[in-house]
Amino acid sequence: MKLQSDPHFGANAITGYGDGYVEINKTPYEHAVLLSSDGAISRWPVAAFEELNPSHFAQMIDLKPELILIGTGKRQQFPKPELLKDLINAKIGFEIMNSQAACRTYNILVGEGRKVMLALLVDAA
Repeated sequence: MKLQSDPHFGANAITGYGDGYVEINKTPYEHAVLLSSDGAISRWPVAAFEELNPSHFAQMIDLKPELILIGTGKRQQFPKPELLKDLINAKIGFEIMNSQAACRTYNILVGEGRKVMLALLVDAA
């Protein structure tokens, strides 16, 4: 699906998504990504939800986002609370949703000028 967005000037935007990919700033990615509204796009070193461990979330803390959206693939899945402990201790808000909902929500928050991060799992096609 292609998304029409009006992102905050200079911010990264999700421009499309589908089975096996997410499109950021019109460039497709077929792997999990970490995306900051005002920073770099980087590979998130996790291939599947079951592989998540505390270090996957701890690496986001230094970027000091207001909120982290966690897209868990085609369906919403909730990580064990101990995986999110570092985010909770750092007082960083997070929302967990399926990846499509996370993409849409990310664009809305970026459009509002919020400092948001997207941690997105991309399911294989």
